[in-house]
Amino acid sequence: MTHLLLDRRTLLAGAGAGLVLPRRLFAAPLAGFTHGVASGEPGPRSMLFWTRFVGTADRPEELELEVSTSPRMTRPVARARAVADPANDWCAKTAVEGLAPGTTYYYRWTGPAKARSMVGRTRTLPEGDAPLFRIGLFSCSNLPYGWFNGYGHAVAADDIDLVVHVGDYIYEYARGIYPEAKAAVPGRLIEPAGETVTLEDYRARYASYRADPDLQALHALFPSVTTWDDHEVANDAWRDGAENHRPQSQGPWAARLAAARKAYREWLPVSDAAYARYDIGRLATLLRLDTRVEGRDRQLSLTEALKGATDMGAALVRFRDEQWLAGNRQLLGTAQEAWLFREMEEAARRGARWQVLAQQVIMGNLRAPADAAALMPPDPDGRLKALMQAGAAAARVGLPLNMDAWDGYPAARARLLAAAQKVGANLVVLAGDSHNAWAFDLVNDSRPAGVEFATQSVSSPGFESYLAGVAPSELGKALMAANPGLRWCETSQRGYTLVTLTPREAVAEWRFTAPVTARAPKLASRAQARVSAGSNRLQIA
Repeated sequence: MTHLLLDRRTLLAGAGAGLVLPRRLFAAPLAGFTHGVASGEPGPRSMLFWTRFVGTADRPEELELEVSTSPRMTRPVARARAVADPANDWCAKTAVEGLAPGTTYYYRWTGPAKARSMVGRTRTLPEGDAPLFRIGLFSCSNLPYGWFNGYGHAVAADDIDLVVHVGDYIYEYARGIYPEAKAAVPGRLIEPAGETVTLEDYRARYASYRADPDLQALHALFPSVTTWDDHEVANDAWRDGAENHRPQSQGPWAARLAAARKAYREWLPVSDAAYARYDIGRLATLLRLDTRVEGRDRQLSLTEALKGATDMGAALVRFRDEQWLAGNRQLLGTAQEAWLFREMEEAARRGARWQVLAQQVIMGNLRAPADAAALMPPDPDGRLKALMQAGAAAARVGLPLNMDAWDGYPAARARLLAAAQKVGANLVVLAGDSHNAWAFDLVNDSRPAGVEFATQSVSSPGFESYLAGVAPSELGKALMAANPGLRWCETSQRGYTLVTLTPREAVAEWRFTAPVTARAPKLASRAQARVSAGSNRLQIA
């Protein structure tokens, strides 16, 4: 696909407006356009535009948006207005209709006293027969762990049409928790200092993340489709709570969830819809899901299942048969699940070549290797040893490694894959969450149902952080031997994934960046997997 390239000086200088991306992080609001520009929720003829403008007085400020096909903003083709309101943390959004399909646009905002934002670039989705579409898939960007080199490389490469971020855009922990203070990278300071619980907490956390220059540039160059995961609220969240939410000291879960949701919708170019559909011509239908809080039942716990057990094997079998296999457990919730199945059927009816699910957690089967104990480092700490032993014991009775993923909801997964098989979908599942890179064949009822491309994290650490001393290649071999559907994995590098869709095939290219302890938007290595239309089976390069 031909791109109209935005000159870097135009991007950084705002087409002569003199506005430059920040060279350091800041959390305190500054008057004016403080956090760049962004676009999202793309359609063939529409786009949602975002910015943040902090006024000099505590009153709403009216902003004007100009949209043009010229990077120098000559002859605007659309204008719109929005209000930067302190009630929304000075964030402003507006949707523009009447655009042309598959077209590159440039945009900027004007505020009081003719203050101007930097110039952004976006592109509407195509209609009809699209020969090529490229998605940049991102997940798990923990700012204190390091620089967002994945974002920086995507900006420099400038070869994607759409950013898809599948969650953990921010992390909620207090300073010194994750990472510990000694592991935090100098200069990567988050606000507030404590855990995010209140609306003001979440707003301050987004402000510190969105001040990152590579993240600002990513948003300025590409439209995005974004869905949240648990850390935009609290670790291992579910519909009615989270692993690290303490009602006694942090108040009701509903209040915290509402605060997190409001800040998320203020600070990102997203609609208020929990799930949505995006048609990429006849090439693909992209379905954005919420597998985190919209309808998720509470995660099952192996630890609770084994508590007080004298016979581990018998306890695990009982847990498997009575709880894990229960057919009524939900990950999407009944309303979202019904919507998804209808949309998959409609996509098939209209002849979309690919059905792409943008969602948070891994769908493929992943069990611990039977000899997991051999993978432990010398003298492991007690918690790691217990987890590895429990994982190996669980695998022996057919139980998975991670109950927080689709593996913890096998009946819900089977329903989804059966629905895809029923309509003859070319199903591509996109996932994040695990911090590691994975390629899965998805099988249901012993038949191919789709494939999964799961991306590594932008900066959060993976298996290498607690299986130090185990070669990633050896860990990968052990995991693939234990999991027939797992075709490939990489468990020690950060970055992002380029997903390229054509009528003939879908290709994932995992792009592994330089270590995130320094700002270096360059690649260390790459890996590829592909699936041919009509096969629902991966080919590993």
